[in-house]
Amino acid sequence: MEMETETVNNVMCQFTDPEGTPLGAPLYLPQNAAPQQLQLIVNKLLNNEEKVPYAFYISNQELIVPLETYLQKNKVSVEKVLSIVYQPQAIFRIRPVNRCSATIAGHTEAVLSVSFSPDGRQLASGSGDTTVRIWDLSTQTPLFTCTGHKNWVLCIAWSPDGKHLVSGSKAGELLCWDPLTGKQLGNPLVGHKKWITGVAWEPLHLNAPCRRFVSASKDGDARIWDISLKKCVICLTGHQLAITCVKWGGDGIIYTGSQDCVIKMWETSQGKLIRELKGHGHWVNSLALSTEYVLRTGAFDHTGKSYSSPEEMKKVALERYNKMKGNGPERLVSGSDDFTMFLWEPSVSKHPKTRMTGHQQLVNHVYFSPDGQWLASASFDKSVKLWNGITGEFVAVFRGHVGPVYQISWSADSRLLLSGSKDSTLKVWDIRARKLKQDLPGHADEVYAVDWSPDGEKVASGGKDRVLKLWMG
Repeated sequence: MEMETETVNNVMCQFTDPEGTPLGAPLYLPQNAAPQQLQLIVNKLLNNEEKVPYAFYISNQELIVPLETYLQKNKVSVEKVLSIVYQPQAIFRIRPVNRCSATIAGHTEAVLSVSFSPDGRQLASGSGDTTVRIWDLSTQTPLFTCTGHKNWVLCIAWSPDGKHLVSGSKAGELLCWDPLTGKQLGNPLVGHKKWITGVAWEPLHLNAPCRRFVSASKDGDARIWDISLKKCVICLTGHQLAITCVKWGGDGIIYTGSQDCVIKMWETSQGKLIRELKGHGHWVNSLALSTEYVLRTGAFDHTGKSYSSPEEMKKVALERYNKMKGNGPERLVSGSDDFTMFLWEPSVSKHPKTRMTGHQQLVNHVYFSPDGQWLASASFDKSVKLWNGITGEFVAVFRGHVGPVYQISWSADSRLLLSGSKDSTLKVWDIRARKLKQDLPGHADEVYAVDWSPDGEKVASGGKDRVLKLWMG
């Protein structure tokens, strides 16, 4: 009598990276192969000495079952080559925040901005009470109250080397602070005629120690300042209306988004206009760069390593930037009052790569995940949407807020997303499970500002109730 043999059918598969680049030639894989086996294969094909965890996607759906289960469930023909996208995951894992560890009073008006230092050890906040406060995170107490502004502090920005903090006010002036002493460095930087809408520092891998930053204003100009010269070195003029947001890209280009519906690109040695990105039908509200996380953190990562010299920091920052950027161009996303977003590859073309639609109200804030694979958008329509950060394809919608969503922030491992809303809550969303992970009530009023520390340990939030809350895992 014949032996019964179990036959395992094979399926022809082609691995590609998220940019669409094939990894080797197509190969036959047994249909009972599960994600664990695929991990081994991809690590081997890439000759990874350190094994990297990967997630796998077929037609934008994560593969969490053996191939045969997927093929049967989705009635996929095995005649064709199956394209499997492998996406590297962070080796470290951030714990979700689930409790409020401190509620710190001090500000006497609404908290309008919160920002962790690049190494995650300090936290700064800007308020309607005209002060900037710097908080000690080990003791969870106020370290310095920085006074000097005559009007609301609308935005704050740490230099990527962590040595300076800049704040911009409703009166249009900028102040520089020493985070170690809380003292003002030099006189106010004046020149803008209306309030400051954004501040961005020159990336550390282009210049160390950090000296230059750019400010954007409602007066329609952006200004590049040199903090060692204590003055404006270049004025970027040309927008017809208020500039609402500004970013300083990893290749040295400044991007400004405006109420005139145009995004302008500037070079920074003389301030020449390079290119205009057009397409929005209403105000541009928010810009995000795919490399933003490594630009913000410079040489610092979740391991908490410190550095002895600016040269060393610059070298490490450049390595981190190049590794994150990979072979693809730096990507830019713009969110607008016209309810839409555009994905651009500005170094490649002045035309958008794709238009992203689906929000029912204006888009408040857009933000790439630290690894650049995802993009999140927050809207007045009470939803947060998740998109593929490379193609701009819609992935998921997160519903749960009952008021407009003002601001979002990512965990360092790109697995969790945080949102703060007018409804007085913060929410943490699980990116792979595509659902709510944690609901964080506790604020007495609207939450204007949220930030997740680069070391992943803490979340900070502030808003209309004047308190700063720290949240832990």
